[in-house]
This record gives sequence, structure tokens and C-alpha cells, in this order.
Amino acid sequence: MPKVNPNESHENYMARCNSDSEMNSKYPSQTERSAMCHYYWKRKEMNAEDFAESYTDYPKGASNNAKRALEWADKHGWGSCGGPVGKARANQLANREPISRETIARMSSFRRHQQNKDVPYSEGCGGLMWDAWGGESGISWATNKLKEIDKK
Repeated sequence: MPKVNPNESHENYMARCNSDSEMNSKYPSQTERSAMCHYYWKRKEMNAEDFAESYTDYPKGASNNAKRALEWADKHGWGSCGGPVGKARANQLANREPISRETIARMSSFRRHQQNKDVPYSEGCGGLMWDAWGGESGISWATNKLKEIDKK
């Protein structure tokens, strides 16, 4: 992933990131690549302490759910489903990348979409985005992990 240069505009970074050969090979889908570039841009705005503690102990099921969503989206596209954050989350989980407390809190709050989790991928966004955010195993882990982190 290309680093954000000091004083680089969002527009210039996005153009450079989207055309980066490493990004093209890692994220062949333009939508997915743009989502990840946007994620990296936003990440530069965060403080170092936002990433001081990160976690990779989420369940393999969360990664598998995210991979399944990404594989489906690669074949069929995302359509109107999800935004850059959800697509970035799917990639983070699928690649077993470390995630911050803030990300865990976002995953936990995704529980509000649980009523749509059984919607087949081909019939709407519910199941696809539920899995992109880690599915039941990922959301449950995030809820418990958040309580554990905040106890400290």
C-alpha cells in the first residue's frame, strides 16, 4: 500500500493508490481497491494511539465469512451494497490484519443489522454485508472483546 505523502491531497493520493501495481494485484476489483485506498487515507488522520493496541485474536470464522463475501463480490460485484468502510473491513478480516479498538467497536455496533443477516447474497445486501463484517462469529467476538478491552 502506498504511503500518504505529507501535504498530499486526497485526490492525488487516491489516483496514485488506485494505480499502484501492488494494490492492483492485491485488489483487482476497482471498487475494492478504491475502498482500501480510502481506508488508508482515513487511517493517516488517526493518532498513533488509535493503533497502539491492535488485535488479531478474532475467530477464523470471521475471516472465513469475510472471504466468502469478498469472493462473491469479485464474481458478482457489490452492487449497491456497502460503502468503503465495510469493504475495507472485509479485506482486513479476510487478510487477518490487526484491528484497533475503534474498529472492534464498529464491528460490535453492526449487530443492529442482524435482522437482515439471512438475506441471500443474490437477493439483497443483508447477508453479504453481515458476512463482510465477520458474520455472527465476528460480531459476537467484537462485542465480547470490546467489553474486555474497556474493563482494563
